[in-house]
Amino acid sequence: MPPPEAPGSVAVLSRAIAGCSNRNSVGENAALETLEQVMMQALTMANTDRSAVVAVCLSVSGVNHPSDQQRMLDWICNLFPGNAKFYVENDAVAALASGTMGKLHGCVLIAGTGSIAYGVTEDGKVARAAGAGPVLGDWGSGYGIAAQALTAVIKAHDGRGPQTNLTRDIIRKLEISSPDELIGWAYADPSWARIAALVPVVVSAAEDGDKVANTILHDAVQELAESVVAVVRRLTLCGEDGKDQFPLVLVGGVLEGNKKWDISGEVIKCISKVFPGVCPIRPEVSMRTNIRCYEVYLISHCNSLEIEHSEALDSLVCVQL
Repeated sequence: MPPPEAPGSVAVLSRAIAGCSNRNSVGENAALETLEQVMMQALTMANTDRSAVVAVCLSVSGVNHPSDQQRMLDWICNLFPGNAKFYVENDAVAALASGTMGKLHGCVLIAGTGSIAYGVTEDGKVARAAGAGPVLGDWGSGYGIAAQALTAVIKAHDGRGPQTNLTRDIIRKLEISSPDELIGWAYADPSWARIAALVPVVVSAAEDGDKVANTILHDAVQELAESVVAVVRRLTLCGEDGKDQFPLVLVGGVLEGNKKWDISGEVIKCISKVFPGVCPIRPEVSMRTNIRCYEVYLISHCNSLEIEHSEALDSLVCVQL
């Protein structure tokens, strides 16, 4: 299914990038500080200030429930005076819109540092699977894949698991001398993105035929596919007979195509066995660029200041001037 045509364009007056704003990863105070910092930076770059803002749209990772949404709304209201309008959503909403050009209907699968499957029906019903962080359920995510690889290395070193080339490859990547040093490395800075950065090592080992690495990736594929299937089934996105077409937007570094190990392709194969009407959409341009489609969906006929931040794309902020 080709991506729908984009809505009318809006002006992007400035862009700013900052660090992680997922409060579950860095804590609430640090997350809010990052959001405020990046908004003020972008306003300064646009030669204006917060008094000119009439609407703000935040699509933020870690906003999972109405209470999270309300807390964020209360905070943002105190930053901007006057009668500005505010919209707060999970980042999955913006990711879905990035592939459907602003139409909130269908399912999106995000697999980057974390993972989530999120769906919306034409009448506004929503459902999600995974997306609960590395402790409770970012199955199939970059963090999950890399954490399993690190565990496999430790098990092989202990004699509790099969030998794997991941040991050699990860030691080389991290520039350490033995698996014994992994403990110090892992807990010195257990940030999610730092762990997830090892995914290319796992993919490379799998492409070279390592059985342990291949098992890890196959497990990730199964987890990601099951998340999508759960959402589609709960929302009946595929129709009562399970054969209707529905869009599935694929976003995130884990789902980028590889020469030999195409994780997204394998995920689609698994989903197609259950729901043959799945129509995968890979946004033709980056989420950072195409994300303004969600902004257009919310705010039309205006100039716009788009503020994007976090290399992990854990949130997007759009400010209307």
